Amino acid sequence: FSPQHLDDDTVSGSNWITENNVQHSLSQTDKTTRKPYCGYTQQTLSKREQAEQESLLATIQWPKPPHGKIAFAQSTDPTHSDFVIVKPSRFFKVGDELEVLVRMKDFQGKPKQYGGDYLQARIHSPGLKAGAAGRIVDCHNGLYKVFFTLLWPGEVKVSVSLVHPSEAIQVLLRLREERPDRVYFKSSFKSGRYSETTECNVCLPAGLPVCNFTDLYTGEPWFCYKPRKLSCASRINHAKGGYLKGLLTQEESLFFQSDVNIKRPILSSGPDSVIVKPKAFTDSSSMSRAEDPTASPSGYYYEDQWRSRTHWIHNFNKSDDITECLQGKVIYLFGDSTIRQWFEYLTAFVPDLVEFNLGSPKNVGPFMSVDLKHNILLKFRCHGPPIRFSTVFSSELRYIANELNSIVGGRNTVIAITIWSHFSTFPVEVYIRRLRNIRRAVLQLLDRSPKTSIVIRTANVQELGPEVSLFNSDWYSFQLDSVMRKMFSGIAVHFVDAWEMSVAHYLPHNLHPNEIIVKNQINAFLSYVCPLQT
Repeated sequence: FSPQHLDDDTVSGSNWITENNVQHSLSQTDKTTRKPYCGYTQQTLSKREQAEQESLLATIQWPKPPHGKIAFAQSTDPTHSDFVIVKPSRFFKVGDELEVLVRMKDFQGKPKQYGGDYLQARIHSPGLKAGAAGRIVDCHNGLYKVFFTLLWPGEVKVSVSLVHPSEAIQVLLRLREERPDRVYFKSSFKSGRYSETTECNVCLPAGLPVCNFTDLYTGEPWFCYKPRKLSCASRINHAKGGYLKGLLTQEESLFFQSDVNIKRPILSSGPDSVIVKPKAFTDSSSMSRAEDPTASPSGYYYEDQWRSRTHWIHNFNKSDDITECLQGKVIYLFGDSTIRQWFEYLTAFVPDLVEFNLGSPKNVGPFMSVDLKHNILLKFRCHGPPIRFSTVFSSELRYIANELNSIVGGRNTVIAITIWSHFSTFPVEVYIRRLRNIRRAVLQLLDRSPKTSIVIRTANVQELGPEVSLFNSDWYSFQLDSVMRKMFSGIAVHFVDAWEMSVAHYLPHNLHPNEIIVKNQINAFLSYVCPLQT
């Protein structure tokens, strides 16, 4: 669609924040006009795309509390809540399912009558450095069932935590729809010695002239306010501007307290572990062959090594093994800082892989490492805006879909992609559009060069506090990750399940997982690139 068409729709009816953070109050009329947030509803979608989008949005619908405002005292209290293992003393063997019932109560100790709380759960055996994620089912009445597949013998402990109460999720939903401006961006424009900086975003409110940087190939929208004296063509960079403060009412902020209701353990009212006996020796390969990105759990840790349930993972413990696997290959890593970790790990771990200094800004890139002896080229490039990096040069601000279109592909081409964290502050339609563009480019690439290896690294969980939750909550990541898995299922791409690898591990959650977790991600990644010849 034409940029002109976009210009009209997109720069309208959103209550945006100006450079000095002056907030304009929202009148009722404003509320209605800004509902079609920045022309997302005006996207020219085909019938098929429209149907897919509706079905994706339907699958991530989250249950709402029965009535509007719920007082803090009636919200979910992890301390009063508890869980019980169903039939804890029965005979369990490897391969069996374990069921846990979680019972939610409020701060007055009354049972909750509705669902919508966001939980995370895992089983683990600390002595064995073993762990796996659980599957949570909301019964919509204050009860939750958690199902675990028992995958190793020994004493297995259950841990359940409340990430956010349902009342907090309603706030996160409101912010996602009404305050997509809560992270804002900026660009500098320069001519000779004179420069100006203006605010940028996926869309900006009407009233001031804007520069339309909508991508001509993908139609991805991006706008900056027009500098007073300089032309739009003089843009030299992109950077994150900042995070808005004061997003919550006094009452809402009570739902986001670190030691009260953000990622707090829910304790068992009875035994919290079971004894699991080994499986009879006959059936050792419980591998379900086909790769289903939605299978649960997709794998488990044992002795700190991730074992997938869908494919064999080879442990690349020696740098020579990695060199042998990647010899003669070009590896492209596209995405955010969580895949930049792969670039850093491989460059540090493999002695012959030496970083070539491109003079790029630290942590931003693009980056490149070369092994001339074994003909290996490793590249990292960040995804296009919105991206909360500081500072990306305009010429390096590229969309993954366009980059994929410029790759020939073939059996010596390896591509890994991750894109999620920087989209958590926007309505999900923004993310769906981005994935649609990437998926189209992936399918075209696989069509012309079917032997290309393409791997997608999923989202992962992270440490959360009252601030971070409003911008980057695991709940936002979980929603986006669910969309991504659905959109890429049935396509010849492989998944590295960074989500379960971060939930199932004993280390504290971190946006940038610890090196041992990254090592396991790399093992999974390289096992796709170089499957063991069986």
